[in-house]
Amino acid sequence: MPDKKLFSPLVILNPPLGNLSAEKFLRDHWQKKPLLIRHAFPNFEAPLTIPEIMTLAQREEAESRLIMRRDEIKIHEKNSGKHTDWQMQQGPFKTKDFRAAADSVWTLLIQDTQHFSHEAHQLLQRFNFIPYARIDDLMVSYAVKGGGVGPHFDSYDVFLLQGHGQRWWQISAQQDLSLQPDRPLKILSHFKAEEEWLLNPGDMLYLPPGCAHHGVAETDDCVTWSIGFRAPSQQEIAMGFLDYLRDEIKLDGQYQDGDLQMTSRPGEIGADMLLRVSKMLDEIRAAAADKKRLQQFLGRHLTEPKSHVYFDAPEKILSLRAFTKSAAAQGLMLDLQTRLLYDELSVFLNGEQLCNVDSRDAAWQALADGRALSAVQFKAALPAAQALLYEAYCSGYVHLA
Repeated sequence: MPDKKLFSPLVILNPPLGNLSAEKFLRDHWQKKPLLIRHAFPNFEAPLTIPEIMTLAQREEAESRLIMRRDEIKIHEKNSGKHTDWQMQQGPFKTKDFRAAADSVWTLLIQDTQHFSHEAHQLLQRFNFIPYARIDDLMVSYAVKGGGVGPHFDSYDVFLLQGHGQRWWQISAQQDLSLQPDRPLKILSHFKAEEEWLLNPGDMLYLPPGCAHHGVAETDDCVTWSIGFRAPSQQEIAMGFLDYLRDEIKLDGQYQDGDLQMTSRPGEIGADMLLRVSKMLDEIRAAAADKKRLQQFLGRHLTEPKSHVYFDAPEKILSLRAFTKSAAAQGLMLDLQTRLLYDELSVFLNGEQLCNVDSRDAAWQALADGRALSAVQFKAALPAAQALLYEAYCSGYVHLA
């Protein structure tokens, strides 16, 4: 194993939490209560300009939505907007789509902007005081004056960073989270603001899961960046684990009832049959309690790319020798869409568990933590690790820096 002294630790930038330390924020606010952070990003430089946002929305691989509201509502409307005519279109868009929306109040949303911009990815990494396993994506919202998506709540933590223009935010700790029926968006039926603020560029609002909120653009150039976190539901975790077991577990037993007794009620599913089937499922219960299986499942599940994500191999693939020489001179970086995580036993890359890889290997930890390997770090890596990195390069998961 390489000497860990050869690998510099991940440099964690000052978390954008104002005067709060990461420890105090996590203790007092994370999943507990909202926090307004003025000047979280002083002199903020946005990852994408407004023209670049509009161009990105026209790309097939970008997940974009156009939200339109076609009636007149006051900018600071405090009701739920239940009489509003909401419409939503899915991208990709063309320039004529934005011209057609000019007679409405509209908002453009684009998910996973970190997949298309190194600067967006760097912004997302400013929140690396929280594990990557919990970070989901960086969404951008561009709205004209009065634009928004209505009062709603999210089931996950989110930081709302004002990038350009101004947005008026209202929040509420209300318990009534019922939704308006027959809407293309999940809009609260009854919203009553308890606190409100005007956010300027560089200001940021943190909201825990379930906090009702309503944001309205104050200017025609309102851009808000949303740092969202993964909060899988119990149903999602359970279904994912069952899918994992379907591929990983082989049950060889067969239903048997050699002591079957005659019945006078042939239409009944008897208690004895229920007990036998319950015992047949014991192995599945045992699998859920098996730490090693759970680690394998969780590592694969958390690094599985989203369904619309595809990787492109290099146009001209270098030989292993040429790759090794180039990486030793230039270093490596993960593809913007790549997910790489490790636990105490294994390393997981884009939904796969890397075989024969020691998760204590400093090269893999450095690459997962910093999403890049310097030339020095690559040269110090074990030959086996360099060979696996070459395979990842051929698949488009890793690139020469």
